[in-house]
Amino acid sequence: MPKIAKRLRIALVVLLAVVAGLWLGNNSTLVSSGGEPFLMAHRGLAQTFDVAEVQADTCTAQVIHPPSHQYLENTIASMRAAFEAGADVVEFDVKLTRDGQLAVFHDATLECRTNGTGTIGDHTMDELRRLDIGYGYTADGGATHPFRGKGAGLMPTAAEVLDAFPGRELLIHLKNGDAADGEALAALLAPRPQRGLLTVYGEDAAVDAFRAALPDVRATSKAIMKKCLIGYEATGWTGHVPADCHNIQFHLPERVGRFLWGWPNRFVDRMADAGTRVILTADGGDFSAGFDTPADLNRIPDGWSGGIWTNRIDLL
Repeated sequence: MPKIAKRLRIALVVLLAVVAGLWLGNNSTLVSSGGEPFLMAHRGLAQTFDVAEVQADTCTAQVIHPPSHQYLENTIASMRAAFEAGADVVEFDVKLTRDGQLAVFHDATLECRTNGTGTIGDHTMDELRRLDIGYGYTADGGATHPFRGKGAGLMPTAAEVLDAFPGRELLIHLKNGDAADGEALAALLAPRPQRGLLTVYGEDAAVDAFRAALPDVRATSKAIMKKCLIGYEATGWTGHVPADCHNIQFHLPERVGRFLWGWPNRFVDRMADAGTRVILTADGGDFSAGFDTPADLNRIPDGWSGGIWTNRIDLL
């Protein structure tokens, strides 16, 4: 019995030592990066809506909140306003046109937001420029349309956005799942010296094609993030960051992060050392819900030095 008791005591001491080591190696209260968080403005300065009530087929332009500013999403004016309001990074969406250009537009079809029909891929860029991208917006069920007639000619190309903001950080969203979109974006970015300021994300096939053509630009997709997280959950307790986690970007809903080794600050520091950035999104909204009021900032972890996703950079 004394020998068994001694062995149990030794096993308990070893177990406690392991637990203490795991805690010390992954506890963020002991870490302060000293860095400041950065603000990522979703689609520039855009009209907002209740993300919690949006379904897959909801036309968001028809359920906007009463407008508090004049800007329409994914326009150069809205991006400029976002930077002037304090954004460190601005996100915008791109889709390939019929004539091989990358138009800046979010929706799968044109009917919701514009006076056009079909998809971006059905039209040339010249045809798309003639559309009124403010045509469909309403905050009162269609009684009034505050932006109708004000959006003609405002749909830009990705090249025009890059030319307008050569020294600013941009997050480019490949909205279509086609490899051709990723290849077209890689061809556009390849000769540009600003590509070190750019990050690309989107659908798996499009991002895979982009990374194959231009591997030096930070890029991510749901498949890439999932592969990284599986590897990190297996080894992250040791502090190791798998190769699949290098030079990518994480868009992490706040509910997910708390399950990661070293969350929040030690995790962010480990990823930064691997060339990877972490942007915190609010729960809900399929990764597009943001921290949109000053009160929302109370939910940001103390000492946070990653990114903060917002749809209301003017308020934050």
